Amino acid sequence: MPFTLRQLEFLPWNAFLIYWIISAARLKQIKREEEPAGRLLHIAVIVIAFYLLFYTSFGIAMLDVRFIPYDLRIQYVGIALTWLGVAFAIWARYSIGANWSGRVTLKVDHQLIQSGPYAFVRHPIYTGLLVANAGTALFIGEWRCIAALVIFVAEISRKALKEEGFMLSEFGDRYAEYRRRTGFLVPKF
Repeated sequence: MPFTLRQLEFLPWNAFLIYWIISAARLKQIKREEEPAGRLLHIAVIVIAFYLLFYTSFGIAMLDVRFIPYDLRIQYVGIALTWLGVAFAIWARYSIGANWSGRVTLKVDHQLIQSGPYAFVRHPIYTGLLVANAGTALFIGEWRCIAALVIFVAEISRKALKEEGFMLSEFGDRYAEYRRRTGFLVPKF
């Protein structure tokens, strides 16, 4: 039974979710973490962004209007970007290993990972998710997806800056040098 285009678009998101659940079982203990209010803000904003991205009719007429004409080729590009972005995020999650956390944290025996996708970009999980979000936005083609993408970029940038503060306090000059060599969300080559 062949997959529909919609199934091909959402399959990588399901793979992402399954991988995240499985890999969350092997994490280091937390040494320091963000305040609960910061975590709740992050969850609330991300839920809004994903609601806009995945809910089929938002109910505000302007948001449900297409920003690009329906074109099968554009949908295929969207699917490819979603797959590419999710694959990059999973590679990054695999590379960071037990140091990962969904919250802004420092782990006991935290390591500064500089290999794999971290050799090019400091926040490759976010980079991958941005590419995947952009792919889904192209696939769906409605303004609500652009709104979701803007909200997502703003929130992950806020969270990434907070993470960088934690890493700078832990690794000092090593992290400062790493920041000079790598991109924030867009890779530096």
